[in-house]
This record gives sequence, structure tokens and C-alpha cells, in this order.
Amino acid sequence: MTEERLTQAQFTQLVGEVERLSRSRDQELNRDQMQEILQELNLPTDLVDEAMMQLRRREALARQQKQNKLITVGVISGLAVVIVAGFLWFNRQQQILNNIYVNSEQSQLTLETNSGRRIITIIDSKQNPEVFYRVTLQDAPVGKKLSLGCNWINPSSEITHQNRYQTRDINQEVWPTYCRYQFNPGLPTGKWQVEMYLGDRLLSQTEFTVK
Repeated sequence: MTEERLTQAQFTQLVGEVERLSRSRDQELNRDQMQEILQELNLPTDLVDEAMMQLRRREALARQQKQNKLITVGVISGLAVVIVAGFLWFNRQQQILNNIYVNSEQSQLTLETNSGRRIITIIDSKQNPEVFYRVTLQDAPVGKKLSLGCNWINPSSEITHQNRYQTRDINQEVWPTYCRYQFNPGLPTGKWQVEMYLGDRLLSQTEFTVK
């Protein structure tokens, strides 16, 4: 068997550990010592075992409560991190949506049959035209889809028709999109308006005349 050697630092640590164990042993009482002390205090010695069991239970309960507190703190801390991360993510997504805008000159009404998509401001409902409201989004979020909608509002300020749709994955920051509505002779004539929304945020609106 080879002789185990210690460095000076290891030996110092060893001495310290031996001293600690010695103090701990000196502080412990054996059963005979406990009974002697109880007799001196005029306390019944036959309750030692039950008292030890109660003591062990309290110690175990204290350890369990401490462990439960640590677990609770860990869970709360974890939830706090998740909530903060979710809040920051939501704010970031909202900021991305808020950055989207539309220039007024990039909002146009056209007919499907228009050659070169000529801009129109007057619609003849007797011809049952399908009208497109074409809008070009600026600073669109690349790699995402957007939920858009349009309101077609008649001269009485009533919404006659609504579009709700989702774009495909956006692949460029300047993103053209459109909504459409089929007009017919039964619709009221006069000044109309079409609005495009991103969620509940108004992006663009255009006025036109129906005759």
C-alpha cells in the first residue's frame, strides 16, 4: 500500500476538518447523558424516544419547508423571467407593426380591366365593375404575415362591405397589397370612401364617387 502524501495546504485543511468533527462530537449527547440530565431536571426519562421522534419530525419539516421556499422562489423567478421576456417580445412586435406606413400617393383605386392599372376616382355601378384598392406598405416586416382589412363606406357613412385577409410571407420592405369589392347598380350613388386597416390601426383611406 503506497503512502498517501499531502501538501501543506491539504494538511492544513485536514487539521481544520478534524477539529470541526471533534467539536461536533463533543456537542452531541448519548442516550445515557440525556437521561441523566432529564433526571436532574425531574423530567420523565421514558419519553426520550418519543421526544426524539418529534424532534426529528420537526427537523425534517423545517428542511422540507426550506426546500419548498427555495422551489417557490425558483418558480416565481422563472415566471417573472418568462413574463418580462413575453412583455418585451410583445412590445417589439407592436413596434414593428407601428413602423408600417403608407404614402397617400401609393393608395389607388383601379379596375381589373384597366390596362396599366389606370387610377380611377369615379365608378359606374351600372357596369358591375370589380374595383381594387391597391396600397403599398412601407417598412413591412420581412418574413412575417400581416392581417389586413378594408371597409367600403357608402355616402350614408355605413360600411357596405368589409374585407379581412392575411398576406403571404412578406419578402421585401416595400410591399404592395390590395382589397376589392364588386359594385352593382343597386348600391347608393354619391361620395364613397375605402379604408385599409392593420388590426384596428388605420393605414390608408381614399374617397371616390359612385354614379
